[in-house]
Amino acid sequence: MDGAPQPVGAANASGENVRILVADDQEGVRKRVIATLTSREGFEVCGEATTGKEAVQLARKLKPDLIVLDITMPEMNGLDAARHIREFAPDALIVILSVHKSRQLLEEARKVGVRGYVTKGEAVQKLVQAVDAVLQDRSFFPEDL
Repeated sequence: MDGAPQPVGAANASGENVRILVADDQEGVRKRVIATLTSREGFEVCGEATTGKEAVQLARKLKPDLIVLDITMPEMNGLDAARHIREFAPDALIVILSVHKSRQLLEEARKVGVRGYVTKGEAVQKLVQAVDAVLQDRSFFPEDL
């Protein structure tokens, strides 16, 4: 994470809106995440998943520019979902959203190629910042872990 200025709008390599898949089993959290992301010009949520398995299926089908995954989901956790997604999309941009502020989970996320990690308690303040960083080929991890 560095102090580079954040862009006002965002676009993918084709100059179109950045397409984001959001996966979280809690509807209230998922809706807040979507509202936070879509408040940013240039971000578009192309799909919603409620389980890790569904996130993998939608990632394969929709080919989003970026994926936001909760760690704790039914059927398959977010880290396992990230592993599966990276099997068919090795360059997938993935940001983990978690209620857990854990160095161990953070290190596991890094090992599977996750580029960002935001706690749910900081999602409103930090999620767009994390997505911006990852889209700019940087990582975004909590400094206090």
